[in-house]
Amino acid sequence: MRILLIKVSSLGDVVHAMPVVLDILAAHPQARIDWVVEEGFVDLVSLVRGVDGIIPFALRRWRKTPFSARTRSEFMAFRARLRRERYDCVIDAQGLVKTALIGAIARGPVAGLGNHTEGSGYEPLAKLFYDQCIRIEPHIHVITRGRELAARALGYALPETLDFGMRAEPLPEFTGPDMPPYVALVHATSRADKGWPADHWIALGAELASAGYRLMLPWGGAAEKEAAQALADGLAAKGARAEVLPKMNLQHIAGLLAGAAAVVGVDTGLIHMAAALDRPTVELYNFDTAWRTGGFWSARVVNLGGARRTPSVSEVRGSLRGLGLLA
Repeated sequence: MRILLIKVSSLGDVVHAMPVVLDILAAHPQARIDWVVEEGFVDLVSLVRGVDGIIPFALRRWRKTPFSARTRSEFMAFRARLRRERYDCVIDAQGLVKTALIGAIARGPVAGLGNHTEGSGYEPLAKLFYDQCIRIEPHIHVITRGRELAARALGYALPETLDFGMRAEPLPEFTGPDMPPYVALVHATSRADKGWPADHWIALGAELASAGYRLMLPWGGAAEKEAAQALADGLAAKGARAEVLPKMNLQHIAGLLAGAAAVVGVDTGLIHMAAALDRPTVELYNFDTAWRTGGFWSARVVNLGGARRTPSVSEVRGSLRGLGLLA
């Protein structure tokens, strides 16, 4: 059986789609699964056990120069790669017109979402391109939605266990035998309203440092690096040292998270990676969305906060104490 999974973005959505691969293989161990994903997330998907082929999609870059010879050439190569195989089932796990069109280009019957679910970016016109429209309970976690979609498209019972299949090893440069444990502070987010106050980060970081933990500050773009340096400076003023990490690709970020004693972070892709790796994780929410995106599969993952209720430092401290990180 050959399966094509379409989930192109964003980082958190790609992480949340990973269990679909392991579910399919549990039901069909000999299945060969290809995955269409935005080119920036190829490194991440390459960590997922059981993915046979990765087909990069570069729409974000193509949009900048839609009529250039390079864009036309790359799109035709993408189309040819997409049509190289005949698939027994094409699963559009995103439910957007652009992803439905990818499914329409591929060779094989397309299954996709038949209705909008709460909090999703579903586009109803996508249904026009599906051979099989599958209606899903509207109030549902994003992981369960994708898993149910695939299970019903392929006719198997949803497994009781949940496995992300991520193969990430701790980075030796951060986890040597003489190195103290570290906590990764995932402070950066593309949306300011998802952030956690800087004074909260500094207070928490100072306490973790006094307990003997190293503090790691990952970042993505230039603005996030600047914010990381500001936090490091604020912690230095409190007598605590934090490491502003170098630019890392997603495979190295996964290794960083895999080796962490704990990860504390706002609702963003990296915190979902940490939860998928089953690290002791505290997820910080400023909206009532933890039911839809938060970790629920492990006691090592804690969701804090909600609508108009920013998590307090004492709440995070208590969660870390419950996870065995603080006395």
